[in-house]
Amino acid sequence: QRQLVESGGGSVQAVGSLRLSCAASRSVFIYISYCMGWFRQAPGKEREGVAQIDSSGRTDYADSVKGRFTISLDNARNTLYLQVNSLKPEDTAMFYCAARIDGCRVLSRAWFIYWGQGTQVTVSS
Repeated sequence: QRQLVESGGGSVQAVGSLRLSCAASRSVFIYISYCMGWFRQAPGKEREGVAQIDSSGRTDYADSVKGRFTISLDNARNTLYLQVNSLKPEDTAMFYCAARIDGCRVLSRAWFIYWGQGTQVTVSS
């Protein structure tokens, strides 16, 4: 069973930074083609895509985070990262890691099959 475990969330002040991590079971990375992404869900709102990266290293970002967030993969450690900089109070949300054994498509919750339990990011003004 493929597992995703997020960590790195916390409480920070506006303009602060965090690095979120998602440890994936090796069974995700042995495939030639896969897509991994980060999503977030604020209270009372829909879960939205933040960023995704495929096995070739191609990335895609939501407009709201371009220039502030960076997604990356460390294949040797089976770990997905999300560097979040210049945080704003509106970034406050539960952040989820997701994966699919296939290439990336549109950054959409419906595309991803495997999900972690989430890590909370809280930004104060």
